[in-house]
Amino acid sequence: MTESVVSRLSAVGRVPEGIRHAAAQQQKFDKENTERSVGYVMLDCSGTTMDRYVDAPAIVFVEVFKKYGLEISMPEAREPMGLRKDLHIKAITEIPSVRERFLMKFGRAPATSDVDAMFADFVPTQLALLRAGNYHDLLPGVAEVVQGLQQQGIRLGVTTGFTRAMMDLLLAGAAGQGFVPDTACAGDEVEMPRPTPYMVIKNLERMGVYNLENALRRTVKVDDTVSGAGEGAPLCWRVGVSKWSNYVADSWDAVRRMSASELAQKERASKEKLILESGAHYVIDDLRDLPAVIADINLRLAAGENP
Repeated sequence: MTESVVSRLSAVGRVPEGIRHAAAQQQKFDKENTERSVGYVMLDCSGTTMDRYVDAPAIVFVEVFKKYGLEISMPEAREPMGLRKDLHIKAITEIPSVRERFLMKFGRAPATSDVDAMFADFVPTQLALLRAGNYHDLLPGVAEVVQGLQQQGIRLGVTTGFTRAMMDLLLAGAAGQGFVPDTACAGDEVEMPRPTPYMVIKNLERMGVYNLENALRRTVKVDDTVSGAGEGAPLCWRVGVSKWSNYVADSWDAVRRMSASELAQKERASKEKLILESGAHYVIDDLRDLPAVIADINLRLAAGENP
């Protein structure tokens, strides 16, 4: 008589590893995403693939606060950039200089109701701006890089602090320029957005991934903000891009008025901030440098290294 596998259990019910891994369901997980190479790249929108210097949301944050009765500066509007937009508004109200002016203006501290009211105004204002402008224009080299990655079999996802409706407008405009990701996830599609990994994970889910641990090891997240370049930690590789980042300038128009040396100084400061604050594995100028990063990550993966 063949011995029952029940007899192979330990006193506490532990299944021997050989039996456990022989199970059909377990094999489906064990055999998926076992390659030691990059298989997935998750890209941000503004400042990473399009909308140089992240003009679109910054303009609207200033406008929304002004309509609410409080002036904020462009640096204050930009400080929490990368967060989901409702959380971004909340973070602005927590900046000491803004909070002090709010107290002086309204005689009380900012409340959740203030954030909710401003976010309710932010949504239609941002949608109108995106429909009217060219904020979906791709940054230099983006189309060529992303198409090259897709030709290698690397799958592309998008994560963003924008809502789904806003992201759809940007991606529709980018599609005609050759940027067509496999999946996308907006900030309002997860409970816990950046810097947690759940938008990255949602994209992998939409790609049909079974072995999440293996897939995340093969995933690279790219972003121009501290919270975005930290997104996915500590589960995937993370890359900061600094050249067109939110941290370089208050606007594209401001850059046009800068001297070459001033712009170079601003770009260096942007890179330093990402290096010191994001926890990214790599910090590069822009997406044109990404293929070399992926080649280096492939070497690290092949050597047995994980994020």
